[in-house]
Amino acid sequence: MSEIEQRLLMLIDDEPAQCRLISALAAREGWRTLVVRDSETAIATLGTRQGMQLNAIILDQWVPGDDACELIAELKSRRPALPILMLTTSASPLLAVEAMRAGATDYLIKPVAPDRLMEALRAATTRETPQDELAPLTEKMHASLDFESMIGAAPTFRSALAIAAKAARGHAPVLIEGETGSGKEMLVRAMHAASPRSKMPLRMVNVGSIPGNSVESVLFGHERGAFPGAFDRQIGAMQHCDGGTLVLDEIDRLPDHIQGRLAEAIARGDVRPIGARHSFRVDVRLIAASNLPLKDLVAAGHFLPELYEALSHTIVAVPPLRQRAGDIPALARHFLARIGEQPGLRPLGITDSALSLLGAYDWPGNVRQLQAVLFRAAVFCDGDALTSEDFPQLSNLIGSDARLPSQPMQEGVGVLLYAPDGNLRPLEEIEADVIRLAIGHYRGRMTEVARRLGIGRSTLYRKLSDLGIDSAA
Repeated sequence: MSEIEQRLLMLIDDEPAQCRLISALAAREGWRTLVVRDSETAIATLGTRQGMQLNAIILDQWVPGDDACELIAELKSRRPALPILMLTTSASPLLAVEAMRAGATDYLIKPVAPDRLMEALRAATTRETPQDELAPLTEKMHASLDFESMIGAAPTFRSALAIAAKAARGHAPVLIEGETGSGKEMLVRAMHAASPRSKMPLRMVNVGSIPGNSVESVLFGHERGAFPGAFDRQIGAMQHCDGGTLVLDEIDRLPDHIQGRLAEAIARGDVRPIGARHSFRVDVRLIAASNLPLKDLVAAGHFLPELYEALSHTIVAVPPLRQRAGDIPALARHFLARIGEQPGLRPLGITDSALSLLGAYDWPGNVRQLQAVLFRAAVFCDGDALTSEDFPQLSNLIGSDARLPSQPMQEGVGVLLYAPDGNLRPLEEIEADVIRLAIGHYRGRMTEVARRLGIGRSTLYRKLSDLGIDSAA
C-alpha cells in the first residue's frame, strides 16, 4: 500500500450523520476512519494497536468548550506529535484561542467545505508542510467591508482596488482572479457594500464544494419531481438573488455542461429551473472569482469562451502576497490590532526581526496564511511584542538562507528623483510615488492620506485618476 492508503483518522463524534459524511470525505483520499463516541473511549483507544497507528484526530466540539479543550490537552499529553483538528459550529475567537492553547492544530467551523477539511488534514499530516504554526485557521474576525480599510500600497494592489471600486458602481459581471488566500472574498464584500445593490441580497456559492451533479440545481433550481430525489421545489441561487448580487467562487471548477447554461442565462437575463416549463426573468449582479486565470483555461480548452466573454467585462487581478512584500509590515500591524481585540487576547507589537522573517517567506497561502500565522503566534506570545522567536516553524523553513535581510524591513519605498539616465523624473511620476507612499504609510486610510498631503478627498481621488494610479498595472 502507498503511504496515503495507510493513513488512519480517529473521529470523536456522537452524530451518526456527520460521522458518515466525514468518513466518506476522508475516504476519497485514502483515509480510513475510526469513529469513537466519547472522550473515555478516545483516550483508551490511544493505547491500542489501532491507536498507535493514528495519523490524525478530529474532535467535534459536542461538549462544552472547557471540556473539549481539556480532552484536547489530555490527548496531546499522551501523543504530543499527533495532529488534532477541532470541528465546531462556534465562530468564537475565544474558543479558537483556548483550543489552540490546549494543543489543537487547526480549528474548523461547520459547515466545513470538503476541500477545506482535506486541506486541513493534508496540512497537519504532510511532512513537508510546517506543522502547527502555518496550519490554515478558519477563525473568524470581524472585518471592515469598505475599500479604505483594505491594506496595501503596492501599485498592482492599489490598481486592483481602483478597478474594483469603479466596477462596484455598475451592474455588469465582474471577474476577480487571484490565488487562494489573496483577498478575493474581502474584495467582493467591499464591492457589494459600495454598490447600488448593497441593501439587496448577497449570496456566495463555492462551486468547488458542490458535487458536480448538484451544481445545476443549486444555480438554477428545480421543480418537484424533476429528477429522482427531487421531493420538493427548490429556488436556485440566481433567482434567490434577484435584485442583488450572486458571487460564484472557484468558477474555474464549474462543470463543462453547466458553463453553457450559465452563459445563456447571463445573455438572456432569465433562468429556467430543471423541470420547469418556462423561464423566470432575473436581475442579478454576477461576480465570479477564480484561483486560476480563466484566459489560460479557455486557451487550453477547459473553459467555455462564451462564458469567459460574458464574465470578463471587468477583470480584477489580485496580486499574491509575494508580489507585494512591502505591504507585509502594514498588514502585520493591522492584523495584530484586530487580533488584540479578540476575547482572550491582547494588543501586541511586532519587532523588526519578526518583520524581516515574515518578509523572507514567500507565503503560498497569501494574506490568509499571514493572518493565521500571526494569530497562532499571538496566542502563545508571553511578551508585549512578537519577535522572530515567536515563529519557530517559519524560521526552520527559511533556515540560514541568505534571503533573510540583514537590515530591518522597510515599510515603504523611497521616492526616486532621478531617472536612470541621470535626468530628473517627470513631476507627475514623482507625485504618483508620493501618493502611493502616503497610502501605504497610512494603511489605505484615504481621509488621513488626503489630510496629511494637505489636499481634499475629492482632489486626492482626481489625482489618483489623472496620474494613472487607478489604471490596470
